[in-house]
Amino acid sequence: MAAPPARARADHDFLIKLLLIGDSGVGKSCLLLRFSDGSFTTSFITTIGIDFKIRTIELDGKRIKLQIWDTAGQERFRTITTAYYRGAMGILLVYDVTDETSFNNIQNWIRNIEQHASDNVNKILVGNKADMDESKRAIPTSKGQALADEYGIKFFETVGCN
Repeated sequence: MAAPPARARADHDFLIKLLLIGDSGVGKSCLLLRFSDGSFTTSFITTIGIDFKIRTIELDGKRIKLQIWDTAGQERFRTITTAYYRGAMGILLVYDVTDETSFNNIQNWIRNIEQHASDNVNKILVGNKADMDESKRAIPTSKGQALADEYGIKFFETVGCN
C-alpha cells in the first residue's frame, strides 16, 4: 500500500518562520509568550542567545504553523542571532515606546536585516508597552508610523507587555 501524500501526514499546511528582533528589554519575550501561550508575567529573565515557540493558527481554512524565534537583544549575541535571519519569512522589529534609544536603534536593526535576511522578507514595526502611563511615553504613535512609512512596512503598537 502506498504511503499517504506528505500533506496528509503533516499537521499543518504551511510552516512560517518569524523572527523577533530589537534591543534588550523592549518586551520581545513577553510578546512571544503572550501570543504563543496566552500567558503574561511581569518578571522576565533576559534571553540568552535565542529561544523559540510554536503556535499553529487557522487562516482561510489552512493550518499555519508559526515558528517564532525570539532573539537576544544584547550586542554580545548579535553574531549568533544574525544566523537566524536566513530563512526567516517575517521579521518583527520591536521597540519600547518609553525608550527613545530602542526606537533610534531600529535603523541599525533594519541594516542587519538588509545584510543577513533575504531581500523579500516581510517586516513589521512594533511599538511595545503602549499601555504605559502616557507621561512615560517617549515615542508618539505618529513617529512610529512615520518610520514604518519611510521603510514601507506595516506598523502596530501593542499593550500589556511591560
